[in-house]
Amino acid sequence: MPAYQEHEITEASFAQIDREIGHHSFTSAEYAVVRRIIHTTADFDFTQLVKFSRDPFTAAYTALSTDPTVVTDVSMVAAGIATVGQKTWKPRINIAVKQSGRQSGQTRSAYGMRLCATAFPQAVFVIGNAPTALLALCEGIRQQKWQPALVIGAPVGFINVIESKAALAQLSVPYILVEGRKGGSAVAAAITNALMIEAWRQSPLKNNDQRND
Repeated sequence: MPAYQEHEITEASFAQIDREIGHHSFTSAEYAVVRRIIHTTADFDFTQLVKFSRDPFTAAYTALSTDPTVVTDVSMVAAGIATVGQKTWKPRINIAVKQSGRQSGQTRSAYGMRLCATAFPQAVFVIGNAPTALLALCEGIRQQKWQPALVIGAPVGFINVIESKAALAQLSVPYILVEGRKGGSAVAAAITNALMIEAWRQSPLKNNDQRND
């Protein structure tokens, strides 16, 4: 596999973002995440909203290089990471809302997230739309039912959004969290893509053809 290359327009956009942000206190890996979110959203507020805990970058590299399994809440997140995924780690992507059935008192995303977490308890979990999926995941982590490699928490909206993010912030797992009401599938995908690209640049796989399609 070759090294990952950005499109020239993306590189030009990154350069513009660099000029507008100027000096910052992010590490290089953290900045790669924040810059890609801003590239996706054109919203510089994310420089204040993105929080990192328990070295999510090492966690991402370890997970992707050993068992590249990703669980997302919705299809839009899965679609947003598919292209970068195919150019790098080729993760197995599982979508919570596509799980069949629904139990009384649960949303489809919460029920599907519980099924996925039970099947893939150590996956990378990416939530960009459904706060109930994040709440369900956090509940299971608290109960020690599963131990994700990494959680990306970026649901968007008004109902249960802040509460779900607060629940994640209290857990002892590696995570990247977007505080407040902002987030969304595109933001969650941007975070995941940045992680996959940064991890891929550290990987010996990028210099050989040993990984099959």
